[in-house]
Amino acid sequence: MKQKKRTPKYNRILIKLSGEVMGGEKGAGICPEAVHGLADQIVAVHKLGVDIGVVIGGGNIFRGLQGSQRGIERVTGDYMGMLATVINSLAMQDALEKKGVETRVQTAISTEAVAEPFIRRKALRHMELKRVVIFGGGTGNPYFSTDTAAALRANEIGSEVILKATKVDGIYTKDPMKYKDAKRYDQIQYQEALSKRLSVMDSTAFSLCMDNEMPIIVFDIFKSNNLRKVVMGQKVGTLVTS
Repeated sequence: MKQKKRTPKYNRILIKLSGEVMGGEKGAGICPEAVHGLADQIVAVHKLGVDIGVVIGGGNIFRGLQGSQRGIERVTGDYMGMLATVINSLAMQDALEKKGVETRVQTAISTEAVAEPFIRRKALRHMELKRVVIFGGGTGNPYFSTDTAAALRANEIGSEVILKATKVDGIYTKDPMKYKDAKRYDQIQYQEALSKRLSVMDSTAFSLCMDNEMPIIVFDIFKSNNLRKVVMGQKVGTLVTS
């Protein structure tokens, strides 16, 4: 008797990658090995027939807030950070296409020589054609993080979940790197995460997810096949839900 083929739990996802994961162990610059490792996991999910959007931070190259603390004007620094996300988006596009996955990069700021402008209907059409759409340039506005961009794009494209891929395997009661007695949540509600000030996303992004009942799963992307496991519905990381 043939076993019933398992189907993905989610048909459309938004993957939020921090800039640091693009830099590998050092978390700075672009590490080709790390980028291709991330791309392998995305390819494995793409083969399941899942629609995929990706938002990548730029912290491995430049952070606007840190720049402003060192004397760079805040708005200028934020635009520099947005350009850093475009660089990361192009690096991911290159890795995915070398593995045979068709992609499109769309940006919220004008970079027409290397990417399309963000147009929601066009992004949806790309997904219908099974292209991975990588959203660069943040929201296109200063003072907003790529977490907010991820929450915004996820809602715009009708994603069923935001998969926040990090170096940590979920949300903890306190920093697990500093405290050995830190405990990981398997699941937590938005309000509890807010009241306990747990670092899931910045407050603007988190409020946008909560208002639109967009679930978030925080998980460790560096564990083999973790992304596929999440998409297939296995219990990985921490689920934030209403």
